[in-house]
Amino acid sequence: MSGPLQNTIRQWRTEKGLTQAQLAEAAGVSRKTINTIENAVFTPSTVLALKLARVFDCRVEDVFSLA
Repeated sequence: MSGPLQNTIRQWRTEKGLTQAQLAEAAGVSRKTINTIENAVFTPSTVLALKLARVFDCRVEDVFSLA
């Protein structure tokens, strides 16, 4: 069995020059949601993971991976 879901949201967000609030607005969620995903407190739904990848213009696998 795999470990927890890991993400590179903070790195992608920083590279794109986005604040948590800007990313949240683009994805249609709250800034707190982005914060909790970045800190691995919350695992996003498939739909939200796809939205985030779309904002970053990359594949979901580029943002999320199994540990």
